[in-house]
Amino acid sequence: MQIVIQPNADAVAEYGADQFSRLLSKKPDAVLGLATGSTPVALYQKLIGRYQAGELSFAKATSFNLDEYLGLSPEHPQSYRYFMQQQLFDLIDIAPEHTHVPPGNAADPITACHDYETRIEAAGGIDLQLLGIGRNGHIGFNEPSSGLRSRTRVKTLTQATIHDNARFFTEGEYQPHLSITMGIGTILDARKVLLLATGEAKADAVKAMVEGPLSAACPASALQLHQHAVVVLDEAAASKLADIDFYRHIERENQLLLQRLGKS
Repeated sequence: MQIVIQPNADAVAEYGADQFSRLLSKKPDAVLGLATGSTPVALYQKLIGRYQAGELSFAKATSFNLDEYLGLSPEHPQSYRYFMQQQLFDLIDIAPEHTHVPPGNAADPITACHDYETRIEAAGGIDLQLLGIGRNGHIGFNEPSSGLRSRTRVKTLTQATIHDNARFFTEGEYQPHLSITMGIGTILDARKVLLLATGEAKADAVKAMVEGPLSAACPASALQLHQHAVVVLDEAAASKLADIDFYRHIERENQLLLQRLGKS
């Protein structure tokens, strides 16, 4: 994995936005894998700003989101489809028919999971997959014990994830305990993976992902197998890495090499 350590959360979002901007400038019809959460929102705000400034267009792009709560309609304020409309899709020029979120209200969720995989394949696969990481190491809704070759499927959420997400639901409001999520194998099929993590609360999960063993106990550790995974951290999220000086050294050398090749 390429480990990039930035001074703060805003710099992490800026770095992530640069990755999307470079891809879309080279491939306007790119297939984007998107995620929800506070860290992606900061990146989306950067992308929206660049779109509004005329620097970026999503008109030819296609998107696939990682996951969705099972049992919520797209119009439900806590659904991830609603989140994406509010935080990104309604604020850029992406075609509505080119945005895909797993159908949380599917009558047949098992078939819907298979269809989602088929749609990704038909689109040519994902060029750049955005990820966050949960405190227990989950990516998407792939909780600990998830198979490292898993595909899009229905997944039961852990109590830790339910607790972490409870703040988004009002008291007495129905909170789903099931989801539809891209599998770890689906994520690993993306040509490039970009994981963003900020804050001290993510430091243990980041350490397990980067320096721990490859294990279903930390689903994000599967990114150790990816040929082009970029992990972008702020100082707090990187604070428990044992080899942090080495990662900084590698990134400096990478930047020097890119400058010499004229690709900075």
